[in-house]
Amino acid sequence: MFAKKENPPASALAPLAQQQPAPAPAAPVPTQPRPKPPSMVAQGVAIKGDVMGEGELHLDCVVQGDIRVGKLVLGPNARVEGAIHAQVVEIHGKVTGAVMAKQVRLYGTAMVDGDITHEQLAMETGAQFQGRSLKFQRQAPPASPGPAPSAPAPAAAVPSPSAPAMAIYPG
Repeated sequence: MFAKKENPPASALAPLAQQQPAPAPAAPVPTQPRPKPPSMVAQGVAIKGDVMGEGELHLDCVVQGDIRVGKLVLGPNARVEGAIHAQVVEIHGKVTGAVMAKQVRLYGTAMVDGDITHEQLAMETGAQFQGRSLKFQRQAPPASPGPAPSAPAPAAAVPSPSAPAMAIYPG
């Protein structure tokens, strides 16, 4: 029953070091970083003070202060009393204050009381907007170092902002 075997198989006694090693894992392929999920603040929360960040922010709450983020989405229950600065703003709720963004979209439930400075503005039917719609003023490219104009324009030909518009002709 319990008998000693004369010659055990060679594979059973082979040292672990002599066995074939597992292939080395391939070098990790660098991947692009995943986008960060948006931060969200739900209904029933009130924020008093400024909100700043670089990512996307979804609000469905009350904010008394300025907001400066990358992208802002205001839900239908959101109410903001302050200025908004972002790359993209989507408004379903109410804003009292200036909005500055490259892209602004006012949905049917939106109410904005303040100026909107933008590159693109879209409004759905039913959106309410009381204020001015101002296009971003693109900065003029720096002047190339060229020859200076021979004679400056007469000062009387350039109207001042407070002067009424009128034409002046040399006599």
